[in-house]
Amino acid sequence: MEKQNQIEAHMHPKGITPLFLTEMWERLSYYGMRALLVLYLVKSLGFSDVDAGAVYAFYTSFVYLTPVLGGYLTDRFLSYKFSIYLGSFLMFCGHISLAFSDLSFFYLGLVLLALGNGFFKPNMSTIFGRLYAGKPGLRDSGFTIFYMGINLGGLIGPIVCGSLGERVDWHLGFLSAGLGMAIGMVVFYFGSKRLPNTIWEKQRDLGGTLANTTNDSQTKPKILLIVLLSFFSIFFWMAFEQMGSSLNLFALRNTDRSLFGVEIPASVLQSINPLFILLFGPIVSTLWARLAKRDQNPNPVLKFVFSLILLGIGFLVMVVAAKYAETGIAVSILFLVFVYFWNTLSELCLSPVGLSFVSHMAPVKYASLLMGIWFLSNAFGHYAAGILSGYQNRWGSMTNFYGFFVLCSWFGAILLYGIYSLKKKSILALLKGKEEERIIPVA
Repeated sequence: MEKQNQIEAHMHPKGITPLFLTEMWERLSYYGMRALLVLYLVKSLGFSDVDAGAVYAFYTSFVYLTPVLGGYLTDRFLSYKFSIYLGSFLMFCGHISLAFSDLSFFYLGLVLLALGNGFFKPNMSTIFGRLYAGKPGLRDSGFTIFYMGINLGGLIGPIVCGSLGERVDWHLGFLSAGLGMAIGMVVFYFGSKRLPNTIWEKQRDLGGTLANTTNDSQTKPKILLIVLLSFFSIFFWMAFEQMGSSLNLFALRNTDRSLFGVEIPASVLQSINPLFILLFGPIVSTLWARLAKRDQNPNPVLKFVFSLILLGIGFLVMVVAAKYAETGIAVSILFLVFVYFWNTLSELCLSPVGLSFVSHMAPVKYASLLMGIWFLSNAFGHYAAGILSGYQNRWGSMTNFYGFFVLCSWFGAILLYGIYSLKKKSILALLKGKEEERIIPVA
């Protein structure tokens, strides 16, 4: 029996499968639509780069701003399951709205998608994290697997929706994204029945209010650490999200996309990053798990530092590509492949780690709200990314534009490591502190 318990202690919870699949279908719809967005605005509606960048900025930032509201409403009034269903339905309606050609339906669709994401995203991440309540050593590894589900959808979405949108009809591409969302809703309906009931229960005291199960002396430092890493994630997203905007346009205008005599749609290149996630995600997940067994797993702060260093390397490759492009030649597709390779390694050290960190570190009373704060930092980064992308040709040269992200990434890495060095003892003590949650089910 003891040996069996030891084996189970190193196994991932069975409930990760339905959540993995639900997230995969939802992300298929999101990334399929995102791959088309800027290209549709520029090629079909005739928007300038600046105007298209502004729309992209407002939409993607709103997508990550609404989880603050959705997290708050869920913490106070709604159940986790209801919020996920509500968010899924709103996003489905948003995709259907984009399938109409009228511009008013286009903007309505973007609003519905952003609102729906606000209820869906923070609660899916929170619920997934609660599966690992008794297995903290597997949390980072588990969120990396969860992140693979996100990127499996991100791989398929641009291929299906992008190809249909660019080669057949833009609105058919948006409609196919809606179909993906509908499948995700069905998967969640049946899959949620297999999840343990405890993950849906909210923690309450006898008076009916949310219980703060974390040591009061640790609550504020934990929240501050979450805010600190959320702030530095802005450096990451500001650069990383160039993929859906300026790098997407670079693929359209400055890249030789011919492969075996067939021109690949620019939107399909958005699948390179999720493909790399699927290839390297298992390796990184295994690495974190093995290091955790040896008590050598780098803490989340150091992983963030590694992420920003790797991100800067990726944009350094982009600086070289931009130099060639400014001579008037269409550069090899391999440049974007290498850029996305380094960006992917950077992403694996930050995004799933951040989700894992917030779900683990957040005091129970503020779980969904603090997950919303994490996504709020994403919103700032996405907004900056979209606005900056519209001005890529107004920096004197594209090399200056992409060089800016090299400097920002490495500056962020140096600054974060400096703060970590100054507060190392207190941060390590906080990260190693283990408080058992007192769970009192809702009546």
